[in-house]
Amino acid sequence: MSVTVIIAIITSIVSVIAFRNQDIKDKLSFNAYKITHNNEYHRIFTHALIHADWMHLIINILVFVSFGNAVEGYFQDIFPEKYLLYYLTLYIGGIIFSSIYGLIKHKDDYYYNAVGASGAVSAVLFASILFNPLHEIQFYMIFPIPGIIFGVIYLFYSYRMNKRGNDNIAHDAHMFGAIFGLIYPVLVKPALFIHFVQELLSVFG
Repeated sequence: MSVTVIIAIITSIVSVIAFRNQDIKDKLSFNAYKITHNNEYHRIFTHALIHADWMHLIINILVFVSFGNAVEGYFQDIFPEKYLLYYLTLYIGGIIFSSIYGLIKHKDDYYYNAVGASGAVSAVLFASILFNPLHEIQFYMIFPIPGIIFGVIYLFYSYRMNKRGNDNIAHDAHMFGAIFGLIYPVLVKPALFIHFVQELLSVFG
């Protein structure tokens, strides 16, 4: 069983338990005020184990498993002895990095709460784009477009929606998680950036 599937199973189990127990959900959610003022640092990590509802959970798990297995395979090929360490760092790092903006912005807002693994999932998704930027992604599950184009649209949309701030979605977590997914593998192995550029240039012959 892959690490991706194990993470997906654990996340699903904890999320379902939290659906039925509001107290657990309250204790695990991302609350910047409680993290900052009450030193409840576990929330930076545990909020990725719970979700707002079934749709939120299903979408995150489907996207994560779809791209996570591929990224895990890329790490196995590139870092055969340390792939587990690097892959888990990608996932957990995505959780942390995607939370920093929200932690700073909402540190004095007692009533702000966020849940979901979207930051980590975005990191994995964009790592897959880094490895294979021309691989087609189903846009809205219908239109196949190259990953690099999907990535640009995703980042632009997340940035614009974050500036508007008029819905109940943490677009900042999506955006910063995606950025981490692009940067982290290159920091570990700079040659990946050259590979990324070469893949894009291959379009022009």
